[in-house]
Amino acid sequence: MVRFIGRRIVSGLVTIWFIATATFAAMHAVPGDPLLNDKVVSPAIRANLARQYGLDQPLYRQYVLYLGNMLRGDFGISFTQKNRRVNDIIREHFPVSAILGVVALVFAVAGALLWGGITARYHNRLPDWIIMFLVILGISVPGFVFAAWGQLLLIRINQWFGSTIFPVAGWGTPQHVVVPALVLGLGTMAYLTRLLRSSMLETRGADFLRTARAKGLSDSRIFLRHHLRNAILPMVTVLGPAVATITTGGFVVELVFAIPGLGRYFVQAVQQLDYTVIMGTTVFYGAFLVAMVIAVDILYGWVDPRIRPG
Repeated sequence: MVRFIGRRIVSGLVTIWFIATATFAAMHAVPGDPLLNDKVVSPAIRANLARQYGLDQPLYRQYVLYLGNMLRGDFGISFTQKNRRVNDIIREHFPVSAILGVVALVFAVAGALLWGGITARYHNRLPDWIIMFLVILGISVPGFVFAAWGQLLLIRINQWFGSTIFPVAGWGTPQHVVVPALVLGLGTMAYLTRLLRSSMLETRGADFLRTARAKGLSDSRIFLRHHLRNAILPMVTVLGPAVATITTGGFVVELVFAIPGLGRYFVQAVQQLDYTVIMGTTVFYGAFLVAMVIAVDILYGWVDPRIRPG
């Protein structure tokens, strides 16, 4: 088991290095000057800025400097936000994205258990057809469309009640979280619903279910305690990557609902060609995703020794 964990950690570190290198290469291949950004500066000031950020050095020296700082956990200073370190931006704004992501994940898992169970129980009947149509809609429609619909829905709800029940944008109260989290979790909810439905249909003729029926257990007890419980394992498998994806994937939702999360700063950094913020947040997001995948792999390697490499 120790050998298995060691291999997974090493492969994860290699993956993070690759993400960091690819991000560095991509940022330096993008046309444009990050020190200008619509600002008119004299050549002397530009040279001073380039010296301060190490941009006056050869590319390989910049790469070595970048990797060295990254290994020390230092992502540098933002090009566009005065005297603000990338580490501080991540530290201050990632918790907002994490809260939004966790609530979205709770919505997604709860919805998938409900809708997946109903579709399996009423297979090839009206509830199954309606839910599967909505699932395909949830998988197919881009997140920014749901975000726009979500804002329109909020406006209608507030107009109907004659007061602000759910704020259309902003952050700070539980009411600010509900609709953005629901919008963010819809895609994952649709995917997990489809996965749970398939798993439940595959196991509905299993021996343990026939044994439970032979014991005279009620249909509801068989469904909840045996069928759903065993069919949920494939869904648990994808929860690790889903946690990382949904926590770090709220760029559009944060932008549309004006939520001060890390994703919103990432989008702004891309628009302003802020090298250090883009590279820092990309590596941070990549490392977070890799950590979640490794955690799930180790958990499954511990539960089922057959998946461990020889």
